[in-house]
Parts: sequence; C-alpha cells; structure tokens
Amino acid sequence: MPWLQLKARIAPEQAESLEELLLAEGATAITLQDAHDDPVFEPERGSTPLWHETVLTGLYDDLEGVDAMLERVRQAWAAEQPEEPCPEIEVELLADRDWEREWMEDFQPLQMGQRLWIVPSWHAPPEPGAVNLHLDPGLAFGTGTHPTTALCLAWLDGLAMSEALDGQAVLDIGTGSGILAIAALRLGAARAVGTDIDPQALTASRDNAERNEVAEADLRLCYPEQLDDAETFPIVVANILAGPLVELAPMIAGHVAPGGRLALSGILEAQAETVLEAYREQGLVMDEPACREGWVRLTGRRPG
Repeated sequence: MPWLQLKARIAPEQAESLEELLLAEGATAITLQDAHDDPVFEPERGSTPLWHETVLTGLYDDLEGVDAMLERVRQAWAAEQPEEPCPEIEVELLADRDWEREWMEDFQPLQMGQRLWIVPSWHAPPEPGAVNLHLDPGLAFGTGTHPTTALCLAWLDGLAMSEALDGQAVLDIGTGSGILAIAALRLGAARAVGTDIDPQALTASRDNAERNEVAEADLRLCYPEQLDDAETFPIVVANILAGPLVELAPMIAGHVAPGGRLALSGILEAQAETVLEAYREQGLVMDEPACREGWVRLTGRRPG
C-alpha cells in the first residue's frame, strides 16, 4: 500500500501547532528532523530543543481528499494565529515498501574491543564464541552505536582482557538501557549496580538484563538517591553529559574505591579539559582522553 507524506520546513516555535493540526487530520506518524544537520549536543535539563530550521513530516495511509485536508489545515492555522502565515506543506506519494525490514537491515552486529559484540535479536552472532550482548535499537536508550557508548564498551572489554574486571563490582551511573552494566557482567564482573533518574530507563535495563540471561541478583537497578553514599566500587562508569558530570563530580568520584578505576563519557572534545579538572580536584589521577568522532572518553584511578 502506498503512503502519503506531508512535509513542511518550520521554525521550532511552529512545531507544536502544526503537529496538532496534522494529527487531527489522521496522521499515522509525525517525525521531526534537522533541516541542516546542525547537532544539538547538550540541551538544558528539562528542555526539548529543536533545530533552527526543522522538517516536520506527517505520514498518512489515506490517499483521498488531500487537497481538502490541506485547506482545512490552512484554515485552522489562520484561525489560531492569523498574524503568521501557514508553513508551506509539500505532498509526496511514497511507494509501498517493507519499512520494518529496511529499518532492521540498518542495524548490524557491532564489535566493541576484542571479544565483545552487540548483536540485534534478528541477527545470528558473527562469532558464537565471543561475548555477545543481545540488544535491539530503541527509541530512547543507548544500543552501542553512539561513539560515547562504544568508547565505554571498548574500555570495559580492555579491562576484561587484562582480567582487571574479573570478580569486581561495577557502578553504572546513568545506566539508560543498562548496556554498560550488562556488558560488564557478561565480561566477568561479579555484580553491578545501575542507577538512573528515568523510570523507563530502569524498565529497559531490566528487560535487557533478562534478554541477556543476567540474573536479577547480579544486577541491582535503582534511583541515584537509593544508592548508599558511603558505598565504593572498584569500577565506576558514567556515560551522561559533560554538564552533569562536572556538577556530580563529588558524588561520582566519591564512589570510586581506593585503587579503583573510573570511565566518563558523553563529553565533546572542547569540554574534556573542564571535566578532567573537576575530577582531578576530587583526588583522581586522570589519563589522556580517548577520542572518537568528536566525542571523548576520560579514564582515571583513585590512588590506592
């Protein structure tokens, strides 16, 4: 079945109004995309920023009466905000395609380090004898494709190769999908704690742990305030953003045990020195940054 696509280039402040009008006309899906490939790296907490020029797309499975529908949208827009002209809306007919299969083909197994793989559920592991982490792409949480997650996974794999991870306890701050905590357990850690402020993240982490046959007793998931302030860990990872990493430096560094190791990511190259200094002030000895595609992983140790 072919699909009808309506597309408009809009300013960020126009997005909500046009989205509501297209949904009222029966849109099956609405997407918002950057018109110029200008990344939004670190928004203020609690905000949902859009790009300077945003492309809003509405998808319809009903091909009838498109001209009348567009006229209704324009009239409703004019009634709501007569001082501002309605954005120009382009109409395109999309050929029938197997969208789900095409989307699945975009995600292939990814190797992290020497023996760790991230494998979508619809793929057979490329190396059955490797440490294969089964994780599907989701709407909100990391799957290993982003450079920051890949840098942290490679670091964990390196610890495992040197046996520094064997039998250790790991703290994953801002666990998201649970990918780092689960990977650490599959690579030889004895137990892991994952914290996140988002209840959906904790739910996703539980689901992914079950999928990867990680025992509930080995992975504790909790909100940050449920973590014992005095508890320390030989391995701590935090893949969040530079601002929170600096703000939370006393708390994060405080959980690194004497002789323990720390990895931080979610940091742009231009932000690395600020984050480094925040953790040096907490008594950690920090290493040179590791970089990938403009993103940075910082590692360090607390003297033992």
